[in-house]
Amino acid sequence: MTSFPVQAAAQARVLVIGDIMLDRYWFGQVDRISPEAPVPVVRVARKEDRLGGAANVARNAAALGAQVSLVGVVGDDEAGGEIQRLVQQEGITSHILVDTAVPTTLKMRVLGRQQQLLRVDFEEHPDDGSVNGIVERARALAPQHDVIVLSDYSKGVLANVEQIIAVARDAGVPVLVDPKGQRYQRYRGATMLTPNRAEMRDAVGHWESEHDLEQRAQALRTQLELEALLVTRSEEGMSLYTQQGTERVMAHAHEVFDVSGAGDTVLATLAVMRAAGLSWNQAMDWANRAGGIVVGKLGTSVVTPEELS
Repeated sequence: MTSFPVQAAAQARVLVIGDIMLDRYWFGQVDRISPEAPVPVVRVARKEDRLGGAANVARNAAALGAQVSLVGVVGDDEAGGEIQRLVQQEGITSHILVDTAVPTTLKMRVLGRQQQLLRVDFEEHPDDGSVNGIVERARALAPQHDVIVLSDYSKGVLANVEQIIAVARDAGVPVLVDPKGQRYQRYRGATMLTPNRAEMRDAVGHWESEHDLEQRAQALRTQLELEALLVTRSEEGMSLYTQQGTERVMAHAHEVFDVSGAGDTVLATLAVMRAAGLSWNQAMDWANRAGGIVVGKLGTSVVTPEELS
């Protein structure tokens, strides 16, 4: 593969819209079992906050050198303030709405001996005012960007996803979507969808063979008026379905340490490469390589151009 297109990536303007969350990690030692209940006692030694969800997509795109803007919703609370701080630290332009009626989506993980022992989630869907505000910000920002990424974690920010896709189409800007749920008709008219293997089964049912999968995937692509459909298949690599046919790349052989956030890295890499002018096939190759690297890291992480070269 050729070297990473650093200069082209630096010119790429990526707009990320979606469900923003904070990934909070508490690392500690486990030396005993609690006398109160048969659970391990974790003596916390270190705490770390990382951008999650759509914010992790934006962070990954910025790590590849792109110019990145982020639209989403946070609460008027400590976690929301931490997200704003981290977004600024990563060089991402923030267009985040603050909703005083809901808490920031927070996933708190407790780890001992490099293993996750517990996850605690705090989340509520934003109100209609915030959801409508997302559409208005998309309308204002779309013409200033080369590609739009919609990161759907079913937290409510993309409740009006049909309107956002229409905004992107009116602006002539390609839109890449990481989908959730079974209502794929919501994403009709997007440029590309990037479901993982389980999400694809939810959308088209269980397939019996590669040929069967190809027929189901192409039917879904045509039905939703997509230019491309990329199915990420974990250890089986990735399959790209376009009007020209099917292309497949096998997974890079890396030790899998943590798959959390790997889809974010793949989506961000696809977006940056497309904004940089690469073909779908070339973008998939880089995304596959990036995904293979990031699963070897703990938690939501990024991949740099140096690691890809």
